[in-house]
Amino acid sequence: MFTISALPLWYHFVYIGILGLIIGSFLNVVIYRLHTGKSLSGNSHCLSCGKNLRALDLIPLVSYLFLRGRCRQCGSYIPVRYFLVELGTALLFLAAYVTTDTLAELLYALAFISVLMVVVVYDIRHFIIPDRLTIALSGLSIGWLVYVYAQNQESLPMVLNTVLGAFAGTGFLFLLWFVSRGRWIGFGDVKLAFPLGLFVGGSFVFSMIVYSFWIGAFISLLLIGLAKIERGKLYLRFATPRLTIKSVVPFAPFLIAGCLLVYYTHFDVLSLFTF
Repeated sequence: MFTISALPLWYHFVYIGILGLIIGSFLNVVIYRLHTGKSLSGNSHCLSCGKNLRALDLIPLVSYLFLRGRCRQCGSYIPVRYFLVELGTALLFLAAYVTTDTLAELLYALAFISVLMVVVVYDIRHFIIPDRLTIALSGLSIGWLVYVYAQNQESLPMVLNTVLGAFAGTGFLFLLWFVSRGRWIGFGDVKLAFPLGLFVGGSFVFSMIVYSFWIGAFISLLLIGLAKIERGKLYLRFATPRLTIKSVVPFAPFLIAGCLLVYYTHFDVLSLFTF
């Protein structure tokens, strides 16, 4: 962690947290309007009654809590994902601030995390990862590696190791996709693995993949255990359409969770088996 100014440390946390809330609010707009043909500059409005939202209705977290998750005009429920995206983005921004060493690295991490948040929610809702998001993540990662090399040409072995590790992780997931003919994971997950591998570094790609499978298994079992039973079926209400116990579960959120766990902790899974 680094300090940007001589202000007390808690000031920095407040600034980064507020930035995360604001960016999270914007990401909600991106998630809703992506691939709809709607401009990101249009006024925010209620999805039920269509009326424009006032400034007081757009304060991240606060408006949702004050309105108790309902539209001020028509009383319709506001999807809880808006609240979760804002809160999650703020928390991830704070974690990035604590674990990065330079301003350049922090900016890179915040930009990368912002796109990851869109990927997670979009994949949960639509079971697809838009190529433009994967390309954006790849561009950010490659740009960062170029910057690192430009700052210190002796870092070339590290850069090459990162690229090779990313290709190795992508190749492994491609093998799973090929053998299963797309039944185990989607090809979008295969493509996503490359920028995620560049983000965590070559030495942690294996840990990222292992953690993603562990997290996926744990979350899936947890959701099944907590799911509400309706007419003999188990429903998971976070996504649209609703997921049943027989539904295909998107893998990208688990892959991203494993990526962030490794990025924040730098914990090598192989150390668990070292005696």
